[in-house]
Amino acid sequence: MEDPLVQGVRSGDPAAFETLIRQQTPRLLAVARRILKTEDDAREAVHQGFISAFKSRAQFEGQSQLSTWLHRIVVNKALDMIRARQRRPEDSIEDLLPRFLPNGSHNQRFITWPSNAEEAIDRERTGAIVHEAIDELPESFRLVLLLRDIEELSTEEAAQAIGITPNAVKLRLHRARLALRTLLSERFQLQGAAS
Repeated sequence: MEDPLVQGVRSGDPAAFETLIRQQTPRLLAVARRILKTEDDAREAVHQGFISAFKSRAQFEGQSQLSTWLHRIVVNKALDMIRARQRRPEDSIEDLLPRFLPNGSHNQRFITWPSNAEEAIDRERTGAIVHEAIDELPESFRLVLLLRDIEELSTEEAAQAIGITPNAVKLRLHRARLALRTLLSERFQLQGAAS
């Protein structure tokens, strides 16, 4: 038997949509904030996502959860907003990647992160440092990292959402992770020196 909320949403029942909006908005806002960085843009993406969901409610086949369907719609709306922006040319990721010596070893030593991060830095502070570092990545690399590692989309789903090939997703993800490691190493070294 079909969930009453799903039935209500499919039939266009305003009360069902109001319930859906109350239930899903906080989670969807968090997703949109990670992608778009600003509160206003995140709210707009969620708003547009609910409008699209309402318009395409008959297309929801119930093969996934309603929340998963909405998540995909909001991620796509956020990506559409990024594509629509008139942006300055993207910064190069090259300066953020690790440097190598002629023998192939790293030019700098990466710090060894403690096995229990709570001993070194509480989770909230570590999370803030990671989010700041992710925000410094060039947009196309930041998006791939967010979609694959934070939103947990598959390589194929991320490629389809962004409009690039799965191989390009893999390459950008690898480079984004390397750059993020460099950024985090710098921050944790600075923090260690300040302690």
